[in-house]
Amino acid sequence: MNPARSPQTLDDTITGGIGESPLRPDGVLKVRGEFAYSSDLWHEDMLWGATLRSPHPHALITGIDTSAALAVPGVHAVLTHEDVPGENVYGLKYQDTPALAVDRVRYQGEPVAILAADHPEIARQALKEIEVGYEVLEPITDPERAAHDHTLPHLHPDGNLVRYQRIVRGDPDAEAEVVVSGVYEIGMQDQAFLGPESGLAVPAEDGGVDLYLATQWLHVDQRQTAKALGLPLEKVRLTLSGVGGAFGGREDLSMQIHSCLLALRTGRPVKMVYNREESFFGHVHRHPAKMYYEHGATKEGDLVYVRARLYFDGGAYASKTPVVVGNGTTLSVGPYDVPNARIEGWGVYSNNPTCGAMRGLGAVQPTYAYESQMDKLAAALGMDPAELRIRNAMSEGSTNVTGQVIDFPAPVAELVQQVRDMPLPPEHPTSPVDIRNLPGGTSNTTHGEGVVRGIGYGVTIKNISYAEGLDDYSTARVRLEVLGGEAVAMVHTAAAEVGQGLVTVQQQIARTELGVPRVTVHPADTSVGDAGSSSASRQTYVTGGAVRNACRAVAERVFARAAGRLGRSPEGMALSGGKIVASDGEVLAALADILGEDAIEETREYHHRPTHPLDPETGQGDAHVQYGFSAHRAVVDVDTELGLVKVVQLDCAQDVGKAMNPDAVVAQIQGGSAQGLGLAVMEEIQVRDGKVRNPSFTDYLIPTVLDMPPMRIDVLERADPHAPYGVRGVGEPPTISATPAIANAIRAATGLELPRVPIRPEHLTGT
Repeated sequence: MNPARSPQTLDDTITGGIGESPLRPDGVLKVRGEFAYSSDLWHEDMLWGATLRSPHPHALITGIDTSAALAVPGVHAVLTHEDVPGENVYGLKYQDTPALAVDRVRYQGEPVAILAADHPEIARQALKEIEVGYEVLEPITDPERAAHDHTLPHLHPDGNLVRYQRIVRGDPDAEAEVVVSGVYEIGMQDQAFLGPESGLAVPAEDGGVDLYLATQWLHVDQRQTAKALGLPLEKVRLTLSGVGGAFGGREDLSMQIHSCLLALRTGRPVKMVYNREESFFGHVHRHPAKMYYEHGATKEGDLVYVRARLYFDGGAYASKTPVVVGNGTTLSVGPYDVPNARIEGWGVYSNNPTCGAMRGLGAVQPTYAYESQMDKLAAALGMDPAELRIRNAMSEGSTNVTGQVIDFPAPVAELVQQVRDMPLPPEHPTSPVDIRNLPGGTSNTTHGEGVVRGIGYGVTIKNISYAEGLDDYSTARVRLEVLGGEAVAMVHTAAAEVGQGLVTVQQQIARTELGVPRVTVHPADTSVGDAGSSSASRQTYVTGGAVRNACRAVAERVFARAAGRLGRSPEGMALSGGKIVASDGEVLAALADILGEDAIEETREYHHRPTHPLDPETGQGDAHVQYGFSAHRAVVDVDTELGLVKVVQLDCAQDVGKAMNPDAVVAQIQGGSAQGLGLAVMEEIQVRDGKVRNPSFTDYLIPTVLDMPPMRIDVLERADPHAPYGVRGVGEPPTISATPAIANAIRAATGLELPRVPIRPEHLTGT
């Protein structure tokens, strides 16, 4: 890149560019409660859609009678699988999920019929009039049994196995002087986004449909919906509406096909909004897992081998289970140098709720297990837990468990050192004690008696972007023109803003590359090329790269035009402050004068360097393009009599490559850490015999502001030379490393094994 056009040069003259923290365009509206979310959509003649769901986790459908529902005044349509004009099946990796159930249901809450009515209450009451005959079957609920017991009924034609992955490195039968083992479990966590599934489908004059919705990936929704509707892609147009959080839960379809079917059948706009209980059934969750681990090390503390078996419960349909198995096995030994390994991973079907993408996809489960093992190994060695991690930390040039060489910075040891050396909170004085700072808080359960303190560490490695040979890319269209005498840039992508601040980052890149303060981001829709999903911590990397490429293409055309007008070479020209400048800073022309009444527009893609599939026998291969690293240190107080836990401090150090927006980076680390805290001590969807017992925010607990402790955050910037601006994905790693840090701190305080998260009071009291 020409040094005259480098971001380092332009940052001095552009306010709100890369490396700064400009005000988010949606921030004030959200704080004031004035931001329009997809659930706020409205059309003057719209109908309300509703979904009838199965009460059974496993049953055959013996008949469906919709006549009574159709007779309800105000009901305009009632549809079943027979009314799906295209293919009644969809899916992210495997197309195995019916839009509406045909002959059986495989989980509680599976959609069986849909209807549209004049009012949401009419719709809800009319659902009760649909008669469905069920022959209830025994549900399959044990993932380990589903993986190995071939006498069980097949939930899908090819059986109950979604994916098996084996990884062998070095000597899989290596022996060691010190050996520790454990069996670890992780419960089903919900994304718990505050904005429920919602959208508005509007039938169009061309026989197609326009869908306005909250999602994470417009184009994949478009492809799946068009296939079910039997329409060409150009007749199914999607536009992103305000998204009230996502965290993976909006990657799969929910109301997309249903609302469009009803709109096309009735010829009127149809709005669908899930209530909170329905939302628990209407989206995927984090995979529960059971994991068997064995670590071997020398007496000095050098890791010799890791052997592990991991079972992931995918629930009724595949969703992202194949990816979870791939990530879970390839990340199974953590950010450590391990010369020998034998890893096996199974992802299976069951009659539990379908599980799919959630922040930290496939890495949360093994990180909890291997970080528990690292503490157990440190105890067996009589070694400080932080020092054991530092001793075995991978670094640039290390080779991971799949044989991939880490050819970018991997400051794992530095991250552990950073959190280890942060100041600790003061111990509670013996008297007086402020009960607000103790477990139980103002409930006045203790004044310090029976309260013990513990310190724990958690470290993680997480792949960034798509993997295993998938061509991961994004598309951006950038337009530069003069409006009101000022040069203005317009950025148009299909990348979903789900709360992470992507709109702001796109503006920052355009300001930096084009040297103009005014940048507008066009609403995301399917009229521009695919941007992929807002997941895998990839959008700043991939869509940021696409915006950069499109901006630079626009700039080259500007320079060529300016060179012709000025009679000089374009070499060394740069854009800064709405002007074209030479390499020595001389102002050559105003950008507005060069553009005149013309607009310059360019569309570009960004593809990251290729990855490769894993060897099916050994699991070796360069499966991932980049890794993110983070470390947490947790300080907890535990009331050993009542089993109450207070996280006193939760410190984090993370390498982000380049802090594109420093304030947003810190906010992502804080938010991710909160979700990790929730999984450690409170968040779990309780499933018994395939049925969800707590589908509400009354009974599904999530951290509040009172649960979040003070956090010290150190942000490292070790640029990845292969990534645009050196960026490294930020959003997922802090979620992953927070959970084991808290669990290890509770173990340190109590001396208990605690092989399962979330850790509940009865795990601590034995009652």
